[in-house]
Amino acid sequence: MNTPSERVTSRIGLALAVTFTLCFVTGLISHLIQHPPSWFGWPSSPVWLYRVTQGTHVLSGIASIPLLLAKLWSVYPRLFERPVLRSLPHALERLSILVLSAAAFFELVTGLFNVAQNYPWTFYFPQLHYAVAWVAIGSILVHIAVKLPIVRRSVTKPPEPSRRAFLRTTWLAAGVAVVATAGATVPLLRNVSGLSWRSGKGPQGLPVNRTAAAAGVLVTSKDPAWRLSVVTPNGTKTYSLEELRALPRTSAELPIACVEGWSESARWSGVSLPELLRHAGSTPGTPVRVFSLEKAGPYGISELPGEHTADELTLLALELNGEVLDADHGFPCRIIAPNRPGVLQTKWVTKLETL
Repeated sequence: MNTPSERVTSRIGLALAVTFTLCFVTGLISHLIQHPPSWFGWPSSPVWLYRVTQGTHVLSGIASIPLLLAKLWSVYPRLFERPVLRSLPHALERLSILVLSAAAFFELVTGLFNVAQNYPWTFYFPQLHYAVAWVAIGSILVHIAVKLPIVRRSVTKPPEPSRRAFLRTTWLAAGVAVVATAGATVPLLRNVSGLSWRSGKGPQGLPVNRTAAAAGVLVTSKDPAWRLSVVTPNGTKTYSLEELRALPRTSAELPIACVEGWSESARWSGVSLPELLRHAGSTPGTPVRVFSLEKAGPYGISELPGEHTADELTLLALELNGEVLDADHGFPCRIIAPNRPGVLQTKWVTKLETL
């Protein structure tokens, strides 16, 4: 016979399965965009798509935190049942729950630290976060398969009145957690999201993750001798900043969306990549490798697929919101491509190389 705890736990468990699966799928999309296998392609439009998927990734993860805590609270008395191990299947079930709980906590806690850009560990966050995500989602699927008969029984009956308040509190906590942080990516909620980790504050009204000083390019980015090199099969062509400004100009309202979940729209102006490639003797739609003045770190080099180099909205940006780029936003020029993660919108560009 069902206990009130089973009914409550089943409902919370189903909600957690939805939010965690949503978090996993959107996180997988982000990983594939940043480390694309040969079979994967990501479109350049709609321009807001990555903003939505990555915002969903972070917000669904945040919603999972109170749900996970509530689920563990609803079942914690069973952790002290005796005997501890009644049989081999019982032992395997407990082991799977331990793996599930540990993996889920690791993902959610390290994810929170990541959105705050605080890394009190020595491992490379994206790689381990991605690997443990597979462990977590696999454990969830196994757990659902084992508990499916109980879930089926439980969800067909309403929870006991004494437990309804606990469920309402859980839903409220998850909702408040999302609303309190959603302003990082949902402009309409910016004024009510007291825990939002990003806002419009920053040079030229746009937040900055990595400053020119932190990247070690404060001096080199302002060097009058700076030149942009465009390397194609027909040779190398170089451009001074004045020569880039003399090329036909394109302006576009595009969001910059970072892997931490925050996003902000801005007006960018510069030379479209198709125009620059044609001017340098190459063909739009050719993949391009982008090199930054920043030498350290994993994002000093990025690759723009042909989908984006053929799009007129992919810019070598020279201005932001009507002003010359601030050094922290990538002066003298940076890449702004529609529907791309912020970490791939390379700043302080010094060379473009067609592939």
